[in-house]
Amino acid sequence: MQEQEPRRDGVAGQQELIAQLPPYTELLWPTLQALIALGGSASNNELDGAVVEREGWSPELQGILHGEGPGTEVEYRLAWARTYLKGMGLLANSRRAVWSVTKQGRAVTEPELRPLLLAFTADKRRQRLSRKANTPDAQVLPLADAETDAAPDQVYSEADAAAWKSTVLEAVLAMSSTAFERLTQRLLREAGFSTATITGRTADGGIDGIGMCQISLLSFPVAFQCKRVSGSVGAGAVRDLRGAMAGRGEKGLLITTATFTSEARAESRRDGAPPVDLIDGDRLCELLKEHGLGVQTRTRVVEDVAVNTGFFAGLESS
Repeated sequence: MQEQEPRRDGVAGQQELIAQLPPYTELLWPTLQALIALGGSASNNELDGAVVEREGWSPELQGILHGEGPGTEVEYRLAWARTYLKGMGLLANSRRAVWSVTKQGRAVTEPELRPLLLAFTADKRRQRLSRKANTPDAQVLPLADAETDAAPDQVYSEADAAAWKSTVLEAVLAMSSTAFERLTQRLLREAGFSTATITGRTADGGIDGIGMCQISLLSFPVAFQCKRVSGSVGAGAVRDLRGAMAGRGEKGLLITTATFTSEARAESRRDGAPPVDLIDGDRLCELLKEHGLGVQTRTRVVEDVAVNTGFFAGLESS
């Protein structure tokens, strides 16, 4: 019986599939546009999923391993696309690996990408050559540092909490409803939500979005609502959110720039009803500061100087 040669269809077939994937340089624009469509911020998984859907890649293409794995070729190329977009000044990412579009990223056009890419790669090459002798293992790509915001309008001392929070709330109240929803999305992602999706504006049923809260190995859906108002929010808003949550989330989250009445807080904790967590304007400011969203902190070392005049007087009798 003649022995058959081993089949090569698997390897050849995979190479053919890999050839169908565009290089990361051709994924710069789709990645940027997908992130803008997600509200301007997204986690790695959210952004990867959005690009895959935008490009219409088949499950076979998505399943191709990069080398021997465990990551896929799609993940590998999209990671390079994000890193290059960051180096070009079009994206930024926080310590929690939440990606956001910069002002330049929102304004750039597709034809402008190529010159920006060439300038970035040339600068990267110059930097690598200049430090090659001293740091042979230096990073080729920029480190994932936090987003750098523009210069602050005003700097407050730690004792001026009421003043800086008032400034933050004034800025948030001046935002459009859409911008406030984008801010909420970004905040939830920075706080550990794996996804945060704004629902349709015509049929949201009182819910502005659905997020997936990730706690260690567990995750659960959270329906959230954003109320950009002044004054106070009453128990009716809590009941409305709870009624709209049916079948859409295990927990509710009501975020406002205002305060909550005592009745609203009691309603949020009512026995036998789905829980609704409340974030008022004060807590919102604290969270924005905690995650560095429009509010940055600088630590200063302050000396307390005590003068002992008796020391000097004691020298007279020595």
